[in-house]
Amino acid sequence: MADSDGEYVEDLSDDDLPTAAPLVSGGRHATRSSGPVKGPGDTARGGEKEGKHGRRRAAWEDIQRSWDTVVEGADGSLSSTVEGLLEAGKRQRLLRDTTPLQRGIIRHLILILDLSFAMTEKDLRPTRYLLTLRNATTFVTEFFEQNPISQLGILGMRDGLAKPISPLSGTPTVHLEALGKLRTQDPQGSPSLQNALEMARASLFHAPSHGTREVLIISGALLSADPGDIHTTISSLVSDRIRVSAIGLAAQVAILSEICTRTKGDYSVAMHEEHFRTLFMGVTTPPPTRAKEQNQSSLLMMGFPSRTVAKAPTLLSGVWVDADTEYASRAVVSSPLPVAELAGGFVGGGGGVGGRGVFFVRVGVS
Repeated sequence: MADSDGEYVEDLSDDDLPTAAPLVSGGRHATRSSGPVKGPGDTARGGEKEGKHGRRRAAWEDIQRSWDTVVEGADGSLSSTVEGLLEAGKRQRLLRDTTPLQRGIIRHLILILDLSFAMTEKDLRPTRYLLTLRNATTFVTEFFEQNPISQLGILGMRDGLAKPISPLSGTPTVHLEALGKLRTQDPQGSPSLQNALEMARASLFHAPSHGTREVLIISGALLSADPGDIHTTISSLVSDRIRVSAIGLAAQVAILSEICTRTKGDYSVAMHEEHFRTLFMGVTTPPPTRAKEQNQSSLLMMGFPSRTVAKAPTLLSGVWVDADTEYASRAVVSSPLPVAELAGGFVGGGGGVGGRGVFFVRVGVS
């Protein structure tokens, strides 16, 4: 029988295994922040590397202990600290973009809320639905503080339909009462982006051209039950110059990204509760106005009277009819003075003819 030692590899016993280096009193375990434990042979290289670059810091070591800086007010409450944090957030949003851009003063915004079954998820505490209503209430107050002469309307997507919640109005009380009634309802059904955008487009149809037309969508679902081709609706929004922005609560949706891209809007997905609030409150800042293709003035045109002096003498024919005696007198004057000054002189001097009356003027150039 042939020897099989060349084909057989014997496992080492426990006694033959290399002995691990004993731990010294100053030893340490391998951690995410410190890296693997170095052996005796790695002392020189490891020490040089640590001395040059320093120890890496873990993510949890960079946490700011915000609870250590909380200061109680005179009444023992934390309301003053909370108000200070909110005001600091407002200032941060205002100072974030310092680019000198022309922004719309008069805004017409339609807020579309997702009221479908997807809003019952609890990945955002307490639920997506309740958190959206809470942030929407704060948004209404903040929107009218920064845009006092603007108008806001709220729509909802539920059961594959678009349902109006509050009409386009400049009174925040109307919207706050409507949002308060939604707390007693439960989200259900599927959303329909096409129906909601068509209703928003109809609401903004009579908005004047000197104001902005905007739509903000709060979407928590990954689907849309539309009755027709939504790309036709997108083309209509582009032709009507309606800017559509969206905030997603689940993941990025391709159709929402296309809508926001074609209408020059913004699309973001909230990562957590505070990020959702930051994105929501960021819409209160007016967006930059889009320049028109035709070469026209971007300001609102107003009409004012101008004084024009005629080159030739002006002929003015006036008739004064006394209201009491019904006596009519006629005067024809040729003067180089402007017509407005002549008419004012005749009306002012008409009292010599007979008190109250009516002055008819016919103007010509001699």
